[in-house]
Amino acid sequence: MVLALMGEEENFKGRVHDFKDMQDDGSRQENSRAKMNMRSMSLDDRVRTTASKPPNYKPIERQQIGSEHNNQDVIMSPVGGDGEAVDPSKQADIDMIKERFSKLLLGEDMSGGGKGVSSALALSNAITNLSASIFGEIARLEPMQPERKARWRKEIDWYLSVTDHIVEFVAVKQNNNGITMEVMTTRQRTDLIMNIPALRKLDAMLIDCLDNFKDQNEFTYVSKNADKKNKRNEDKWWVPTPKVPPNGLSDMTRNWLQFQKESVNQVLKASMAINAQILTEMEIPENYIESLPKKGKTSLGDSVYKSITLDNFDPDVFLTTMDLSTEHKILDLKNRIEASKVIWRRKVNDKNGKSSWSSTVSLEKRELFEERLETILLILKHRFPGIPQSQLDISKIQYNEDVGHAVLESYSRILESLAYKVISRIDDVLHADNLASNRQSSFRESAIKSSQFLNAREELDRLSEGGPISMSLSEFMGCNSDQSTTDQKKDLQDDFSKDGRQGTKKKFLDKLERTGLRSPRPRD
Repeated sequence: MVLALMGEEENFKGRVHDFKDMQDDGSRQENSRAKMNMRSMSLDDRVRTTASKPPNYKPIERQQIGSEHNNQDVIMSPVGGDGEAVDPSKQADIDMIKERFSKLLLGEDMSGGGKGVSSALALSNAITNLSASIFGEIARLEPMQPERKARWRKEIDWYLSVTDHIVEFVAVKQNNNGITMEVMTTRQRTDLIMNIPALRKLDAMLIDCLDNFKDQNEFTYVSKNADKKNKRNEDKWWVPTPKVPPNGLSDMTRNWLQFQKESVNQVLKASMAINAQILTEMEIPENYIESLPKKGKTSLGDSVYKSITLDNFDPDVFLTTMDLSTEHKILDLKNRIEASKVIWRRKVNDKNGKSSWSSTVSLEKRELFEERLETILLILKHRFPGIPQSQLDISKIQYNEDVGHAVLESYSRILESLAYKVISRIDDVLHADNLASNRQSSFRESAIKSSQFLNAREELDRLSEGGPISMSLSEFMGCNSDQSTTDQKKDLQDDFSKDGRQGTKKKFLDKLERTGLRSPRPRD
């Protein structure tokens, strides 16, 4: 009995020993397979495998500190992964984007107390401040510095990228198994699709125009330490005075400057048209309406009201009777006219309210008076493009909640301001040339006069069809010589072929001499 028990115990121990050997062999095989798999796994797979291991897992071999593998430092990129190192410049851009957009999200209130402005106004202010910090006053006609140009293009792209996510629903027909159905899909808003590429094109045109001045060497600018006699005595004393040769500029340079002025003038008109269109689409805030008087006559004044309501009304004659000598007086007239227009329009559209003057003035005359006010506003807008914004425009921008409108309005407004400054600097050079050459000058400060509302699409189409918007001085000289040769040949052919039709058709040069270059009308 005892011998039998001892034999069974021996057999049991032997089985346990065999089981342990089998388990050790299996664990070694599993460890070898795991090592082979770890070698073929990517870094991301290793991270996931390590995260999935239980807390009590113990590795077979612990990596020794200071081994060859540990000495290879792997920096995980916050953008790409795969162990790639972060470019310091890209990391700086990422941090700047986070800072800018967090400020926009908080409405410029970094305390987070909810006292910030709307996202639309914050984005509008950001674009305006960016333009002011990069372009400034544009005191000289010279190319932009490469660093400033790169910064402008990079940061304006950041702000414009917001418009890629402003979408609208549109119906699209879709064929599925022979069945036609309409489904709603999203696309970028129509006004953004039309105006953002146009504004980008105008932006590039202005920068190219400034770059074209790198080849010129006929005029310079008077330094700050120059004599007072060489400086002009004007309100804008901080703008440097251009200095031209004693005999004035050459004819080629003078014509090239005039060409650049006309080119920038087209950009100015297109940006003005887009800005006016966007401001028209913005809603009039209730705060502005509540601040208006009840009658439009009260806002206009008796003298202006009598002139507006005359049977024979001429807007040009009306403006000659007004005192437009200072910028403040022009802005005051614009504010009064806009306030009266809003009051009269609300009375025309208000069907339930009873107007105090409805018994004396018909509906047709009210609409006629409103059209006259609109005409005067357009003339003021185009004759004096450099005046500040009116109270109505400021109220619309301040209380606007449409982010798309905020981007379009601010972008077009800064392009309008930049184009006007470039034209003013070109006018300064032409003025100095006229004084130096002692010619009978017809030069005055530029202004734009038009009694018709500029359409944004028409202005941009005109820019596209007009060939190159700007060119450098060397390109202009080559183009001008080729054009003069072509015109001479054409004139010779016309002399032989138009003997019997001299009285019916006019030569282009004769017409050009009478009409002159269609530059902006002088400011009164």
